[in-house]
Amino acid sequence: MIQKIFFCAFFCLVTLASYAQKCTYKFKGIVTDYHNGTPIFGASIFIKNLNKYATSDARGQFEIPNICLGEIQVLISHLSCETKEVFIDFDKSISQEFYLEHHTEELKEVRIVAASELKTKTTQSKILKTELINAYSSQTLGDVLKNISGVSAINTGNTIVKPMINGLHSSRIILMTNGVRLQDQEWGIEHAPNIDINTAEKITVIKGANALEFGGDAIGGAVIVSPDRVLVKDSLFGKSILTGQKNGQGFSFHSSLSKATKEGWYINAKTTLKKYGDFDSPSYVLSNTGLNAQAFSLHTGLKKFESGFNIYYTYVKNEIGILKSSHIGNVEDLVNAINSDEPLVIKPFSYDINAPRQEVTHQLVKVDFYKRYQNTGKLTLQYDFQNNQRYEYDMRVGSDKTKPSIDLNLNSHSFKTSFAFDSKSNQTYKVGFMAAYQDNFANPNTGVKRLIPDYYTYDFGLFTIGNFALNDATNLDLGLRYDFNYINAKKFYFKSRWEERNYDIEYTDLIIGDYNREWLVNPKFKYHNFSASAGISHQLNENNSVLFNYALSSRAPNPSELFSDGLHHSAARIELGDLRMPQERSNRVSASYNFENDKTAILIELFYNQIYNFMYIEPEGTEQTIRGAFPVWVYNKTNASLFGVDVNWRQKITKQIDFKHQSSFIRGKDLVNDRHLIDIPAASTLNSIGYQNKKWQHFNASLESNFVFKQHLFPNNNFDVFIPSTNNTVLLDVSSTPSSYHLLKFNTDVTFKLSEKSKVTVGFTITNILNTKYRAYLNRLRYFADDLGRNFVLQLKFNY
Repeated sequence: MIQKIFFCAFFCLVTLASYAQKCTYKFKGIVTDYHNGTPIFGASIFIKNLNKYATSDARGQFEIPNICLGEIQVLISHLSCETKEVFIDFDKSISQEFYLEHHTEELKEVRIVAASELKTKTTQSKILKTELINAYSSQTLGDVLKNISGVSAINTGNTIVKPMINGLHSSRIILMTNGVRLQDQEWGIEHAPNIDINTAEKITVIKGANALEFGGDAIGGAVIVSPDRVLVKDSLFGKSILTGQKNGQGFSFHSSLSKATKEGWYINAKTTLKKYGDFDSPSYVLSNTGLNAQAFSLHTGLKKFESGFNIYYTYVKNEIGILKSSHIGNVEDLVNAINSDEPLVIKPFSYDINAPRQEVTHQLVKVDFYKRYQNTGKLTLQYDFQNNQRYEYDMRVGSDKTKPSIDLNLNSHSFKTSFAFDSKSNQTYKVGFMAAYQDNFANPNTGVKRLIPDYYTYDFGLFTIGNFALNDATNLDLGLRYDFNYINAKKFYFKSRWEERNYDIEYTDLIIGDYNREWLVNPKFKYHNFSASAGISHQLNENNSVLFNYALSSRAPNPSELFSDGLHHSAARIELGDLRMPQERSNRVSASYNFENDKTAILIELFYNQIYNFMYIEPEGTEQTIRGAFPVWVYNKTNASLFGVDVNWRQKITKQIDFKHQSSFIRGKDLVNDRHLIDIPAASTLNSIGYQNKKWQHFNASLESNFVFKQHLFPNNNFDVFIPSTNNTVLLDVSSTPSSYHLLKFNTDVTFKLSEKSKVTVGFTITNILNTKYRAYLNRLRYFADDLGRNFVLQLKFNY
């Protein structure tokens, strides 16, 4: 017994001696900002397994005495930073430097400020948030963007909707989805963007060419579709949205699921299905206007502050019916259609989608990697591949009945890299490089002369952007970009067309083959494009701010403007491009005034855009083919000017009632021919009054009034046509615009909490409440039928 007591005492003495010897070490260090190396005051340094802590001083320094040898677990945290955890094998007194991401909370604050509906920095821009995007889950990108003043749409029916910013569309607008520039043959008016809006957490619209990072040819602006943010914590959540509507008797279903870990790994999957039958005007069925759509996306990667990577894949397939009565056999059909109050073809409701129709499949794969460098900035590398397969089906007979009239396959490869120097809080810089390759194949086995030829392109771009905080109230942005574009095409021209366009005088060196009635030519064009932007914003006081902006941009002609040559069957017209098309160059100046307090927010935006070599398409007469006479639409160029003003006003009447107003006015002028431009949107105004009551299951209700004025300013493109059946010549009026119209919309929703982490929102919407009969000027099918009638929409949204 005594022996046991002796050994226990001896062991305790040894332990105490060891403790006294090894717990006299010091743990010292400094906590600094990762971006710029500045010291962080008030950081907490906690040794978890020893229950010891300290706080950094004004120089970022700290010291913890009496540390024992062995492994220690250290947590470094700060109110404005993400907590950092490190394990140290402590074998002597050490001094160590720790870096925290001190801008994390600042970036979150910037995100919140930017999400304010009327806030701007040095560009005219606006953000649409998740709630609004969800409300438009069953519709298109073009539909949801119309909630922004100055943004309208140019349509081919109600399912092919292209966004238009301040009167410009198609190749003049850059569409970015998850950091990738969309390449889906956007040059056609009847080519809708192949984007599933349900993949977006937010959508940013930048008016004018002020997004030089994405391209220098955004004469109209840029639409940036951003995916869901990645939460760096252990989480599993999702949402499902089911929408049913009466007009079209169809549904839309979307579902998404996200999983993330605190180590930074994440995965997100989304899918969308849509099916609609023939839609209705107020008086009749719009035959063959159904839609079948499927979309799927997968997003995964590793997100850490110092480095990470992302992998993204998306698949979108749309089968779109085009109004049956818009398919004309010849110009006499067009005359009869324009003179008729109703479509020439009206059939009972059906889910069938027959010719004329489109079938478009778009696939996108993106891989990117980023790495942050201490006290310097962030490097980003990205590669993406896109495949766009477009079929357009005409009404054909016999063995060609199932063959498409247009069969285009476009493959696009892109690589880009950028470095953001963001170590200084009052000035940041970004430089970048882009290289891209495209290969377009026009299948010759359609039995129809190819409208667009085979071609490939090379594109290279360099840019630099600087952001400067001149003082607490003034910010300055500067940007510069250079792009090189090369296009190489092979195309057959009828010799008669070649001579008619006077190509036999200017382009004889392009001929590489003689095929009886046709020349095989090999056009090769190079374009050097320079772009620049400069913007300044100034906060006059707490409530008032102004900004001024200038943007220079240039755009090479697209394949349609250069090479179109033949009958565009789904559009029922002959389209002619011009090999002589030069670059388009734009000078845009803009100014904004913003007032905002607790109850009132007013934003007034003005712009003037002068465009040299402005390219546009317009009707110029008819041409006889073996199928009859068709209208001829020709690409021309001129010098043009566009001027406009957009107004937003939000007024909080009470705590529960608010009023919103937005209006847009734009004028477009052909400066060479002293006439108005074609396809300029009419002035419009939208007013809504809303009521919210959180006590009533988060009840919301709003009534919206949208008035669109008649467009009185348009060019006269009417021409005479000969009608063989009557042996008469008549005037074909393709220029006159529809009357003004007024639409009412009602929307309401309530939210029920199902559990601690799940809820369901029930929404109900009525559009065109009065079942107003109208035709929109920028709907290409206005010649043949009225627009949509009243529609009842029920939506269920589950968050879990």
